[in-house]
Amino acid sequence: MNEHDRNAAAYWSANLRLIIGSLIIWALVSYGGGILFRPWLTDIRVGGTDLGFWFAQQGSILTFIVLIFFYAWRMNKLDKEFGLSEE
Repeated sequence: MNEHDRNAAAYWSANLRLIIGSLIIWALVSYGGGILFRPWLTDIRVGGTDLGFWFAQQGSILTFIVLIFFYAWRMNKLDKEFGLSEE
């Protein structure tokens, strides 16, 4: 395997780790916070409602927005690290 192939494989591996990590966070927040962990989050109040409901309605949307910006920021760093930057 030449240097270009190793660089491409490392870049793809880093990209997959980032995608898998983002999907795990997405699943924990949307399904975990809103459905699975709701009985344990019922006693915690946020904005007049319980935390499980808040995660299902507001928290998951805010988390998705944060994940989008985090993914874009991290991919820009990866692009620069592997010499694929557009700048």
